[in-house]
Amino acid sequence: MRHFIHYLLLGAFIVSTAAGCDGFLSQSDPTSFTDQNYYTKPAHAEAVVNAIYEDLRAVRGGGFGGAAWLMTEFQTGLANTELGQATNSLDIRALDNSADNGYGQAYWNSHYRGIANANEALANIPDIPQIAEERKNSLLGEARFLRAYYYFNLVRLFGDVPLILEPVGLNSEQLKPERAPVAEVYEAIVSDLTWVEQNAPLPFNSQSGRATLGAVKTLLSSVYLTMAGHPLQGGEEYYQLARDKAEEVINSGEYRLFDDYADLHSYDTENSGEHIFMVQYDAEIVDHNGLQYVTLPYNQDISLFSAETGGIFAQEEFVNSYESGDKRTEEKQFYYHEFTKVSDRSTPVNLGGWYLYKFFDHEANTETAVSGLNWPLFRYAEVLLIYAEAENEVNGPTASAYEAVNKIRRRAEIDELSGLSQADFREAVWEEKWHELSF
Repeated sequence: MRHFIHYLLLGAFIVSTAAGCDGFLSQSDPTSFTDQNYYTKPAHAEAVVNAIYEDLRAVRGGGFGGAAWLMTEFQTGLANTELGQATNSLDIRALDNSADNGYGQAYWNSHYRGIANANEALANIPDIPQIAEERKNSLLGEARFLRAYYYFNLVRLFGDVPLILEPVGLNSEQLKPERAPVAEVYEAIVSDLTWVEQNAPLPFNSQSGRATLGAVKTLLSSVYLTMAGHPLQGGEEYYQLARDKAEEVINSGEYRLFDDYADLHSYDTENSGEHIFMVQYDAEIVDHNGLQYVTLPYNQDISLFSAETGGIFAQEEFVNSYESGDKRTEEKQFYYHEFTKVSDRSTPVNLGGWYLYKFFDHEANTETAVSGLNWPLFRYAEVLLIYAEAENEVNGPTASAYEAVNKIRRRAEIDELSGLSQADFREAVWEEKWHELSF
């Protein structure tokens, strides 16, 4: 993973071209890369694919201006902020969003930048000589997976969006693209992911931090589940497809739920166990993830970080919506409302709210003031819940659907579900998603 992040830094490049007059004004610099001379070596293929991963980090982090990832949290009403100058957060929480919101702009700009790099990779890697066919198909698979991920976020956030699947030049018809219908965007997403399944020799699981077949199938199951409902209303056909893809991940035996919630935010368990796909960080190589800034309580002096912004915390009403005895609501499981101050590590103080512990970096906050924790994107818990929801829609609350959701409930030390109607089971799974996958 360390080498992977080194290569990511090589990906922040711009391929440019120049044209001039005939004669003495025509110039050529053999030391400069252009789109005509860059894609000539296997290392160039690696670099352009690594560049696609770079924008996974663009909407994360945080500081006194908030963070783009908060856009999907404040719309739900489950969270609040102490950060008075974070107008982007406050507007979204008030359901007063607009095209001027910086969070939406961050998603739009970063995701289309990632898509542009993916398009460059897909257009040029096939013609690079001296690269083994297996490695070539793996890189093409990673590019398609990441392009699908970026489009899946965009289509859910914005609806109809420009669908750009080729590199765009000054003379391209897509230099000023029209918005494509939602159905067309989903068709492209599914096409990319099924191509990867059929053609890319990716490992099912890996600790490299790169795309895996498990991540591809997990994303595809989520895509199918979304297509089954609003806005496409694909119904049972897509519930069955979602169920089948989630089942393939479950039956692979490659993933498991962590026994301890602390493993969700531990350096020792990154890219393993419950974690299917994560955004990679290494504080010794790149800027730390910034997640601590935005999730720490506002200026309570509990952390060595100079910025404690109170950017997000859980509403008490939401924490109280968990079932009585749910382990996730115990102190320092998913949330915390007490911690010691820097000046006195022996006596906890009440912080006055419920803050997010599932991302808390204890070492960074109490020892180093630098966090390199990876950011989880896909967890095995989500796969189990996708399976339970989709199986219920296809066949009702079967034994396998109960077992999928009850694995999560057993870890939370609450009663297992049983004897529910299809409608009640549906509501129960939605509630479990709400509680397990929040924030």
